[in-house]
Amino acid sequence: MYGHHREPNLPTVESSGKVWHVSARFALIIFFLISCCIPARAGANFDLVSAPGGIILTQVGNNYIASFGTMNALGIGAPAAGVTVIPLSNGSLYLTSYALFVHGGLAAGQTGFVTAYASTNFAHPIALVLQSCPSSSSCNASNQFSNLSTNVGAQTTVIAPPGIVKGATVNAGLAIFVPDNNGGNAFNGTDQAVISFTMINNNTGATIETLTLSLNNPRETLQSAVSLTLASATGGLSIAPSTDYAMNFGNVNGLGFGPGAGLAVSATAGGVIYSTPYLLRPAFSDQSSTTATLKTFVSTNFAHPAVLGLRDAASSTGPFTPIGNSPGGAVVISTTAANRSTLTRFLGLFVSNANGATAFAGSDAATLTFTMTVP
Repeated sequence: MYGHHREPNLPTVESSGKVWHVSARFALIIFFLISCCIPARAGANFDLVSAPGGIILTQVGNNYIASFGTMNALGIGAPAAGVTVIPLSNGSLYLTSYALFVHGGLAAGQTGFVTAYASTNFAHPIALVLQSCPSSSSCNASNQFSNLSTNVGAQTTVIAPPGIVKGATVNAGLAIFVPDNNGGNAFNGTDQAVISFTMINNNTGATIETLTLSLNNPRETLQSAVSLTLASATGGLSIAPSTDYAMNFGNVNGLGFGPGAGLAVSATAGGVIYSTPYLLRPAFSDQSSTTATLKTFVSTNFAHPAVLGLRDAASSTGPFTPIGNSPGGAVVISTTAANRSTLTRFLGLFVSNANGATAFAGSDAATLTFTMTVP
């Protein structure tokens, strides 16, 4: 038979049974408070961590979700936060960095390495290609990335053996390559994928843990895109890029005297034509057609159209065709322009040699508008 017993800060209890119940409850409360103070982790032994400047990895249970946002093969527009876009000659690479933190599963003196593969690949793997960059690289250039394996038996190395020790954190790279993709394989819309990461004990060969990253928060969005750019041609006038493009024929006259550098002169009925070569570069992606139609028209004409007029030709010797002053009168440059091709055209400026009431001397300007239609 026990005597009276008092616990600190607890009520006095008259029986031994009650004393022990109170003590057990007190211990349980302490255990609960300690458990609440332990930081939650996605994995028991290693984590994926958002890296500075990279996309946000959100923990869901023992795994992660994230997204690269909206993409297109031409790299047009600002990428999502944490994503860097590198336009390439055959598409665009959207890349980000992330970190891997090992916090368990390794004894003193042991190291672990990590592999990964697309356990659920994109439903449109031709249009969206998962790529990986190992922790041994800076992961900021396209040539540092390679296609992520889709084979569980031949996974891609993320952290190479011998790996890293417990408590270490390293950065690696993840990317989505969006290739030019026109015709039958064209796709635009949303898609998702799942990447599985496995940490392996380098000393024993045992699998320590596997985590997944789902690219579905929100689902990745692939857009179709078009781009038409102008550029200076060798031996021609300089084309200055700004919000739009600018070209200056300089001083001209109806007799063709003293053409400026980059200009050729040819005689025509009623005056002369000063001409210069220039380049058109169409680009388009995820379109149902593999060719585009290019046209041009004069959207703002010269103030003195009887004296000055714009003309188009496929060669330096012509023939030069007058360019219409409305979309309906546009000159067709090509109906079969290929993606990322370069077309050389010749822009002519007709200058009248007429005298009398219509004669004009001074400065003037006009605006050409180019259109591209796919298909």
